[in-house]
Amino acid sequence: MTKRAGNLWKDVISMENIKRAYTNARKGKTCRSEVRKIDKDPEPYLRDIQKMLIHKTFHSSEYRMFVVHENGKDRDVADLPFFPDRIVHWAIMQVVEPIIMKNLISQTYAALPGRGSHQALATLKKYLRNDNAKYCLKMDVRKFFPSIDKDVLMQKLRRRIKDEDVLWLFGRIIYEYPYPGIPIGNYTSQFLANFYLSDLDHYLKEDYHCAYYLRYMDDMIVLGWSKKWLHRVRRRISEFIDPWGLVLKKNWQVFPVEDRGVDFVGYRTFRSFCLIRKRTKKRLVRSIGRLISKIGEGMKLDCHDLGCLSSYRGCLMHCDGHRLASKTIYVVDRMVTS
Repeated sequence: MTKRAGNLWKDVISMENIKRAYTNARKGKTCRSEVRKIDKDPEPYLRDIQKMLIHKTFHSSEYRMFVVHENGKDRDVADLPFFPDRIVHWAIMQVVEPIIMKNLISQTYAALPGRGSHQALATLKKYLRNDNAKYCLKMDVRKFFPSIDKDVLMQKLRRRIKDEDVLWLFGRIIYEYPYPGIPIGNYTSQFLANFYLSDLDHYLKEDYHCAYYLRYMDDMIVLGWSKKWLHRVRRRISEFIDPWGLVLKKNWQVFPVEDRGVDFVGYRTFRSFCLIRKRTKKRLVRSIGRLISKIGEGMKLDCHDLGCLSSYRGCLMHCDGHRLASKTIYVVDRMVTS
């Protein structure tokens, strides 16, 4: 049995950790009025956070809910104030993150340090170079974040952490979200959601011997030499996650990789080449067309435009996208420099 971590609370409530949490939580948010207010004199606010934690008076603030349309889906996203919630979330994760990361297999990706979509894509490309990766099982969990069972999540945390003070704070964060599951938007959620499925990862890699398995949050890929075996894998996954309140979507697929490639993390990957996903390509062409029109009208590109250009340039770097880039991004580059 894995040794449980203890004596963490003193690190969580140390002023050094809280100050670092404040610094990290404010990155990219310095234009917000609530952040600017605290930036004027952060010391009293950070002392208040330390007192809240020491005396166990911290409670989650009221959530602001809004809908984000992403990849053809509507997602309910939760937002909490910068003070004290976001700083507190950073304070606990800075201490607990190494414990959670140690429990994750190397084929787990999504919103984790050094484990983004491009790292997942690189692993998939490596898998597809193997002749045994003949067929692909592709699946994801239905309504993953809202379906996470709070009690099960706390049980999983107790198996790794024995510090009751840290578990108290996780309990406040998890149970004071007033809706089912855990919220998309909390800094803690990206780690806890990945951690929730980590037992499945270990089972598939170590007990069921899935050599070519990777997961990006709840999107899972298993490659193998036999369709029949992949169907068995899918059934075992359904059985394994059922006690946790999770169900696979009905749109799971088993198919030969040679014919259609694998659509994963924004790319369609074949054995010998990789293309950007069609939906992403359409957005790229539309966005770059807007920039070309803007330059053609004699207007300068603003920071948002340059960020958009840089983002798509990064996307195309990881696939065989030179021809697409020559018709879009490189046109903008020539217009800017001419």
